[in-house]
Amino acid sequence: MSRGFVKEDDQEEAPIIPPRAALPAGETNYVTPNGLKELKEKEEKLTEERANLDKENETERRRAQAVIDGNLKLLRERISTARVLDPKEQPEDEVRFGALVELKQNGNIQKFQIVGVDEADVKKQKIAFVAPIAKAVTGKKVGDKIDFKLGEEIRKLEILKITY
Repeated sequence: MSRGFVKEDDQEEAPIIPPRAALPAGETNYVTPNGLKELKEKEEKLTEERANLDKENETERRRAQAVIDGNLKLLRERISTARVLDPKEQPEDEVRFGALVELKQNGNIQKFQIVGVDEADVKKQKIAFVAPIAKAVTGKKVGDKIDFKLGEEIRKLEILKITY
């Protein structure tokens, strides 16, 4: 059919669904108990949002529904692959998943918790277990010193405190 006989309004573009936080191929999707709870709360919120879609414009309603459905699909994949690691079950004297780590870096004190990729939020001092600094300190103990390579620069890190 000639393009002259096609209404432009009928040409819907598929909505772009942003991917979830990157989980490297082959990595287990570790989450803390709180992380799994947050994922399930997001799923409930999206499900409720989908049920309450009330757009007068049918095209807008379909687009909004497609975005929610796409986000729900990605979220449910993460929930189904989640492997909960409870920080309380980790060795207290060693940096592991879920640890709140306090370290000294070039004279500055830094604190962060090692969490799953979906929980990571730098503003809340939570970093993903796949982050280079998390990998560098995992398995270390209080007092251990690490040479952490950041690009061409090597930073000296010292583990000061580990809590769960």
